[in-house]
Amino acid sequence: MLREALITGQLKPDDRLRIRELAAQVGTSVTPVRDAILQLAKEQALVLKTPRDIRVPQLTEDQFKEIRTLRLALEGTGAELAAAHITPKMLEKIEENIRQNRLAIDEKNLREALQLNSEFHLFLAQAARMPLLTQFIGSLWMRTGPLIAQAYAHFSVQMAIEHHEDVLAALQQHDASAARQAIQSDILDGSETMLAFIAMDQ
Repeated sequence: MLREALITGQLKPDDRLRIRELAAQVGTSVTPVRDAILQLAKEQALVLKTPRDIRVPQLTEDQFKEIRTLRLALEGTGAELAAAHITPKMLEKIEENIRQNRLAIDEKNLREALQLNSEFHLFLAQAARMPLLTQFIGSLWMRTGPLIAQAYAHFSVQMAIEHHEDVLAALQQHDASAARQAIQSDILDGSETMLAFIAMDQ
């Protein structure tokens, strides 16, 4: 639950998490929630300021740029491998994701668009058939998901997914180089909004 909330931006930077409230929401005891929070803190997806003050981290410009560099490398590799291993079923899944995201954007449903956006990027990693790569990319998205959601909401800008369509076209042609270039262009273009937001907040 927490991983998905971070990846999809349901949690925002500096949001405070309360263990008992989270346990009540999922209908469990506090122990598994505390264990999940401690694991996420080890992955730097959450910050334990004190045992009772658990927050979503606020990324600095340097931290965001480091994550962007890693995403360019890992997601670029994932897109290349996906072009070689993509199945008709996964192509249909990605095409449907883009269709739904277009609809969410047209309806100005930012939350749905953000969720579909993160799903698209993780679908590529899954299509590469490399579970560790999917895990690493998911971990990076946990760090950036809250920032992405906050920045888009603040600037009231629509998400652009033209590069997603370029990725799909490359996958359909099994063009590894074009797939890498398209996903990297998507990451770089999207990062400009994040950097502008970080600059305002510092």
